[in-house]
Amino acid sequence: MSIGSVSRRGLLTFPLFGQAARPRVLVSSDIGGTDPDDFQSMVHLLLYADVLEIEGLVSSPFGPGRARHILEVIAEYEKDFPALRAHSGRYPKPALLRGMTKEGALESPGPAGVGKATEGSEWIVRCARKRDARPLHVLVWGGIEDLAQALHDAPEILPKLRVYFIGGPNKMWSVDAYNYIERNHPKLWMIEANSTYRGWFVGGRQDGAWGNSGFVAARLAGRGAMGNYFATHLKGTIKMGDSPSVARLLRGVAEDPAAPSWGGRFVRIWDGRKRVFDRLTTEADVVEVFGVVEFAIPRPTGFTEGNRIRVMLDGRVPCPVAVEGGLLRFRFSPRDAKVWRYRMESDFAGLEGVGGAFTAERPPLERTGRASLEHPNWWCDDPAPENAEGIHAGARSVSQWRMEFLEDFAVRMERCVVRSRRG
Repeated sequence: MSIGSVSRRGLLTFPLFGQAARPRVLVSSDIGGTDPDDFQSMVHLLLYADVLEIEGLVSSPFGPGRARHILEVIAEYEKDFPALRAHSGRYPKPALLRGMTKEGALESPGPAGVGKATEGSEWIVRCARKRDARPLHVLVWGGIEDLAQALHDAPEILPKLRVYFIGGPNKMWSVDAYNYIERNHPKLWMIEANSTYRGWFVGGRQDGAWGNSGFVAARLAGRGAMGNYFATHLKGTIKMGDSPSVARLLRGVAEDPAAPSWGGRFVRIWDGRKRVFDRLTTEADVVEVFGVVEFAIPRPTGFTEGNRIRVMLDGRVPCPVAVEGGLLRFRFSPRDAKVWRYRMESDFAGLEGVGGAFTAERPPLERTGRASLEHPNWWCDDPAPENAEGIHAGARSVSQWRMEFLEDFAVRMERCVVRSRRG
């Protein structure tokens, strides 16, 4: 039985408006942390809350983000709730959304990738264990630590999960949790969008009222509490780079990442994306951009578990180091194709200031064309040059729908003002 129909432009549309078809959604967000665009994406999510079955809102930040930032957006939603409810009785009550808002991991678990259960990871497990035939779509907008912990604590939930991970910089900050999932749960169904998501704000029609700033001023600002709230973030410019994870469920085929959708079109992942070194590296050592670089170097004589050490990547990304027998182990995930430098910080004289470099490059197409046998349900950015927006692989598979998804968003935002106009 077909679950979609084909529009005049060839985009498969998903019939969300029947109760049985509504996707179950749990969002893990770094809202309020290092990237303010999640405030915009949360507004977008809540505007479509009548056609999605939202089951969890988890704060999974790197940095200062907390669950209270999710609650801040819900407070704006509450102001518009009467107007939204006039359009659809399926909009969830603000109290229900508050009850499913959970605090997730506040710190990195270190090289192990997992540590202690959090309120957020336990909520993921609870939702996944529900007796519901529909899969649970886990949309990861920030750190992936809570998902890793949930899989560690309850591996039996894996078949119920459909994960869309906004990777790139988030993968760089969460590389250890990512490494845990990739090594220990290779059968996970996951879309790893390292650059495709950028098509939401890069490429497509950008003139006049279709520009990232022009659209906010012309179509969103002044439309209810959420429209004004949206416009106060990022100086009134669209980024909302996490929204493709939601948009794919609005227009796309939920079980087929290779099909066109507002959230992008993806290809099966390939092998060879990780390199392990038993030494410090130089610029001559080449790794894959968005891959994983792991170091397992000999532990110096005299270095004990009581010594302090960490590695700084690019002068700003701290990488914890694990002492494993005779080895020191740490990881990076390079988010840009360039030369990356790293430096050790330690109270052990033989390591303080020691460093190296490596070069991250795009993988050759002959390798990306061979789908991984180890990860049969894992998808990532389409590396074909014709599907890129500049340096951003796969981004054109989102940006080509820019007018459609922005127009739909603007029409939705008008719902916030209908009741207020009638007094």
